[in-house]
Amino acid sequence: MTGETNVTSGTVPASRIEDFFTADPFALARAEKQALLGAELAVLTQHHRDHCGAYDAILASYGTTPPGGAGAPLIPVSQFKLHNLASVAPAQVFKTMTSSGTTGQAPSRIVLDADTARLQTRALARIVTSFIGPQRLPMLIIDNPATVKDRRTFSARGAGILGLMTFGRDHHYALTDETMAIDWPSIEAFAEKYAGQSILAFGFTFMVWKHLLQRLEAEGRRLPFENAILIHSGGWKKLEAEKVSNDQFKAVAQARAGFARVHNFYGMVEQTGSVFMECEAGRLHAPLFADIAFRDPVDWHELPAGQPGIVQVMSVLPRSYPGHSLLTEDLGELIGEDDCPCGRNGRTFRIHGRLAKAEVRGCSDTFTAPAAAPSHG
Repeated sequence: MTGETNVTSGTVPASRIEDFFTADPFALARAEKQALLGAELAVLTQHHRDHCGAYDAILASYGTTPPGGAGAPLIPVSQFKLHNLASVAPAQVFKTMTSSGTTGQAPSRIVLDADTARLQTRALARIVTSFIGPQRLPMLIIDNPATVKDRRTFSARGAGILGLMTFGRDHHYALTDETMAIDWPSIEAFAEKYAGQSILAFGFTFMVWKHLLQRLEAEGRRLPFENAILIHSGGWKKLEAEKVSNDQFKAVAQARAGFARVHNFYGMVEQTGSVFMECEAGRLHAPLFADIAFRDPVDWHELPAGQPGIVQVMSVLPRSYPGHSLLTEDLGELIGEDDCPCGRNGRTFRIHGRLAKAEVRGCSDTFTAPAAAPSHG
């Protein structure tokens, strides 16, 4: 990691961030959303150029035509594993988050100041409550309490759990500790207390499958919840290796745990808060705070609906670090925009998975086109 930050203040001049909290996160049609989002992303680009020397050097290396456009030029998400990309002074750092990281790779390190952390919390609340309602339901966390022990340095799992805990009450953990032993007494006490009532559950996809749903099946158990809501994310690569589809996951979740409503979401620690939730029609949705595009791996032009490409994610929330326009290491495709059967506006899409044995590089040297993974629905 290199210290390459020039900082005078974390304040973003000319920002219209409060305008993003005055509308429903899925209400604005394309023209209005793009005008608001595009202006804010351009402001953030200039802010981070002024306050993060490493980011400014990355953009300078692109020349006159940066991929992603002048308003929101993209940088590979892998750069957060290689450089200290911060737009605030060390004294302003409120919290540091780390990605889960691929085996053998350094994790991303994301520094948050208090303002960025507050914006992430507010945006997440607006997005999630638009799907599950404002009520705080009894909550089952399909993880262990040690994951959120250190609240200054978070893993992606810890950040996800803490963020979603806000929407529940009377939190119970389904696992005992880092050994992932299931805590049947805690689950049974929770189930007895809230039998027949609505509850909220959250966990990372593979952990929900492996450590709860499969164990319920193996032991012939069923949780007595009706109209329960499950929110989950991450770990699909491991499930795909076991040939577990999204539909199969949902069917078992309802049959064994009563989860009649299951919402997957796409997100990452580099853009915490601006998550992309799966709607009732099975589409992932871009909220007002964020957008998504799919790039050709050869010349980086944006691809139309139906053509798989490398995922670019944009968010207006990152203030303390230049994470507002990122090229991920995922493959996906656009489905449509402002046309979802669920009635929500914004772009809708699907994710096909990680790029096959490739890491998107570039910035200080050059972009190298990765070998894209085949589409698998």
